[in-house]
Parts: sequence; structure tokens; C-alpha cells
Amino acid sequence: MNAVPSPALRGNDYSPLVRPGDGWEPRLSVTVVVPAHGQQDKLDVTLASLAAQTYPAALLDVVVVDDGSDPPLRLPEIRPESTRLIASPPGGWASAHATNAGVAASSGDVVLRLDADMLVFADHVESQLRWHHTADYLAVLGHKRFVAYRAGDLDPAAVFDAVRAGKAGDLFDAEASEPQWIERIAEATGGLRQADHRAFRVFVGASFSVHRSLFDAAGGMDADVLLGSDTIFGYRLHQAGAVFVPDDRSSAWHLGPRQIAERGALAKAYRRPRIANRVPELDVKRPRAARGWATPLAEVVVDAGGAPSLDLEATVDELLSGSVPDVRVTLVGDWPEPHTGRHAPLDDPALEARLLIESFRGDTRVAFAAAWEPDPKVPYVIRLPAAVRPGPDAVAALVAYANRHRLGLVEVATPHGVASLERTAAAARAARLGVGIDAVWGSAKLTAPAERPVKDGSGSAFGGALAEGGSGHARGGQRGLRGKARRLVRRLLDR
Repeated sequence: MNAVPSPALRGNDYSPLVRPGDGWEPRLSVTVVVPAHGQQDKLDVTLASLAAQTYPAALLDVVVVDDGSDPPLRLPEIRPESTRLIASPPGGWASAHATNAGVAASSGDVVLRLDADMLVFADHVESQLRWHHTADYLAVLGHKRFVAYRAGDLDPAAVFDAVRAGKAGDLFDAEASEPQWIERIAEATGGLRQADHRAFRVFVGASFSVHRSLFDAAGGMDADVLLGSDTIFGYRLHQAGAVFVPDDRSSAWHLGPRQIAERGALAKAYRRPRIANRVPELDVKRPRAARGWATPLAEVVVDAGGAPSLDLEATVDELLSGSVPDVRVTLVGDWPEPHTGRHAPLDDPALEARLLIESFRGDTRVAFAAAWEPDPKVPYVIRLPAAVRPGPDAVAALVAYANRHRLGLVEVATPHGVASLERTAAAARAARLGVGIDAVWGSAKLTAPAERPVKDGSGSAFGGALAEGGSGHARGGQRGLRGKARRLVRRLLDR
């Protein structure tokens, strides 16, 4: 696999990348994966347009995955030189399952996913691949417009000629086409360069590409979701450290209306709970309800130490009953094994630890572990010293502060140790590039000298004014920064 030099990009700002211009020499191979079910006529048009691509044919192959078509699909005469048709394997169905199968059956350095109802312009593949030659952790989204189409409207041979001649844009009336809603978001954020941690939400549609290593790091697509899997995949890519690039030069016509336009309300209803359970960051998808979700907003890791105390019960209760109940709490310590024989329960040296375990035996949001294992799906990891008593807004305050100032790491020094929030996406990108989180998302260090009383787990007092360090993007004067930091600590701690 060809190596790509990958500079450390901050947030979603890909401005430092220099997209190759004229005279560049492509070296990355690309596999175009086309999941398809029926509609042979549209597939014929899609493959005809792929056969006319400007990207070198020797570096391009196509895998069409027939997702249970009846009658089975066939490869048309006009198609790219290296095109294979495979059947979607047993064990699943729908686009995500078929895409995973196509990726597994191929070896291109870059994977470009394309729906089987797309007519792509001549430089569609080349335009996206130019980006991938600049960094190996980009998620590039192609540009498309929806057009009216009926079977037989286009002849594949005529499509091939038009695309090769650079006239694909003349095949439909652009004024009568329908744009994607994501264009508004891209335009409002400077092509996503100024987008926040939710840049991934635009990762929908029928054309996107990622380096194979990034596809693998994200765990592939969620084959359990039949509709809405692209949004979930976008979130998985975000969690793996991706930078999202909307490529408005990688154009295509979508043959027919949006799927969601035909049965919009029902399609949205189907997607909503599935996305909500898997994507904590889309507030409009996840109701603000006091319930648990498959993927929590944050995991709070409490270092219980070698001698767990019953005071931890109050700490966990406060975390679970706080303003953000959508959390998972992991208590890390030296936990005893269950008794297997006769014993004196009241003389047990590990009695307090056993009582604590029993107290939360029925709550699936609480776990006891000897060591913490990261969950790549959870967006934030909050670490608390055992002696710190969190306030009801602790989780909300840390998440809000990190997002407001676009930070990957926030550390708050207290007399009992450092409380911190780490953004999983930032940590993943930093690990991929071999740099610190500060280089890819920014960080801030806050301190809380003892000026005003704040209760902690042992009843002592600390808090008050703050000093701030690090390289966060917080705006405003130093006085404003300290005021915001002071409010953060007041909400973080029980005061």
C-alpha cells in the first residue's frame, strides 16, 4: 500500500493541504465499490460513466456487489477495464453490508463508495483522489444533484461519449435539478473548514471516499442499519480521527429523486432511533431524555485506587443523576473476586468493595474494572480522581467547554488530582499521526486554587479563581477566559 505524507490538521481545517494541480502523477490505486439491487438500466449508466474517467485505468478497479437482485444483475459491455461482479455474502443485506463485502473483496489504497444510480462526471474519481494524495485520514464527499429520470432515458453508449468529451453536465438541466441540503452547511462553514465537531453530519449521499486504512480504523459500515448507515459511518470516521472534505469538483447526477423524498416522514422516523442510539453528537436526533443509550455521550472513569471507599457510591449516584444521565461510569480499582465458599461476611477485608459492587449490580451504566479499556464509539472520556465530588452539571460543563473552545483535551487541576476530558476523535487522530492531542485539536489546563469553599468527597474545600494555560481556541481577553474557566469549575465540582 502506498504511503501518504499526512500533516497534522487541526479540527476540520484542511486549509494547510495543497491539492495537487496540473501535472501531478497519481500513485494511489482506488477501488470503486458499487452496491446494487435491481435497476439494471441505472447500473449500466453508472458503469458507462465510470468507464470514461480521467483517473488512470491501471489504478482503478470496480467491484459491483449484487445485493440479492432478482433477476441477478449482469455486467454491461461498456464498463471500466477492471470490473468485477460479486454476490453479497450471506449474513446480511442492504447497502452497508454490500459495501463492506465489496471492500473486503478488493485491495485499492482508497475506497470510493458509489451508488448504482449515479452518472459521474469524467473527473469524479480523479478529483477525490487528488485529496487523498495529500493525507491518509480524509473523508471526501462527492457533489451531486438530483434529476428526474425514467428507465430508458439514457443510452449507455451516449453517456460514455458525453462523459469522455467532458460534457456530462449537458445531459441534464442544472437549473431543474435538486441540490443536497449539505451544500448549505458546507457554504456556511467555508467548505467545512470552520465546522465544529459535528462536521461528520454532512457525510451522507451516494459518493464518498476514504483511505482503506481509515475505513478499517472506523470498523467499516454498520451493517445492522438498513437506512441511515452513511450518517453512522460518518460518525465512525469522525471517531477514528477523520477530517471531512466536501469536494464540489467531484460532480455527479443522481438518477431519480432522493430516497427520503418519496416517503420522507416514515423514512425519518425509521432513521431517528437507530441514529440516536449510535450517534450521541447529533442533538436533533437524540431526544434529551433521562434514559440510557447504546452509545453514551461520555464515559466517566473514576480511579478508585487500591482501597475503594463507600464514598464512591455517592459520587456515582451524583454522576448518574446529573443533568446528563446519558453516561457510563467505570470504576477502576483492585476489585475482589466473588466468594465461592463458606466465609465470614462481616469480617471480610474487602467488605466495602463488595458492598459497592452490590449497590450497582442492577445498573448497566456502572462497571467495575481492574483497568480501563477505551470504547472508540464514545465521544468523550472524563477522568475523575476518587476524592472529587462532581456537581450535577459536571459532564455537561466539561463537554460544553470543550466544544465551545474546540478542544481535544481539558484538564482541571484540583487539590485531589486532575479531572480531565479527552475527545476520542482527537486522541485517535493524534495516535494515528504520532503527535500530541494539542497538535490536532488543542488543549487547555485549568487550576482551582482554594479561595471559595467547594465540597469534595472528603468534605474539604477548594475552588475559586482559575488560571488557564494550553493552546485552546477560547476567544476574548484573559479576564473573560478566567471567568469562563471559573464557571466551568463551579459546575464541575459540587458547590
